[in-house]
Amino acid sequence: MQTHELIAHPAFPPLEVSGVQARIIGRDADWLRLRWRVEGSSRLVVPQFAGRGRADDLWKTTCFELFINPLGGETYSEWNLSPSERWNAYDFSGYRDGLSERPVPREPACTMRLGSSFAIFDAALPNSALPDAQSAMGLTCVIEEVGGIKSFWAMDHGKDQPDFHDASCFKAELGPPNAA
Repeated sequence: MQTHELIAHPAFPPLEVSGVQARIIGRDADWLRLRWRVEGSSRLVVPQFAGRGRADDLWKTTCFELFINPLGGETYSEWNLSPSERWNAYDFSGYRDGLSERPVPREPACTMRLGSSFAIFDAALPNSALPDAQSAMGLTCVIEEVGGIKSFWAMDHGKDQPDFHDASCFKAELGPPNAA
């Protein structure tokens, strides 16, 4: 699978984090598996374990995100995935318009592993809550470091302020699942 180098928005530089990579590590009939690798994680703020379940405002601290836009449409979905194991998924009918909670029949699984100089965040999303069609995709994250320093990472930034909903962030493609 292809690895995507994420770029910190220039208006919000990181403190110690020197790079973030995101990639799809697998997709089968049941799960889409994603991985983010954060380099220079010694001052990373990691939300405390809270157990699985939906929660809002996860993006206010370290949070990993996936945006999916089926090709040819204005609708898209946003997934917020926290190292706390909390998560949420939203649907939009257009750019930042028509927000509704996305039905998800099976909860995602999220795992954070911290190394001495890097961190790995893995997430598994149920395919039953994802489009079967070819889709544009944005892999992003909000990184909080000690002292409240936040940086916003995406494959591209098209605006003066971070905006993961902007079409410029949807630089990757997500194909349909492979049969297991």
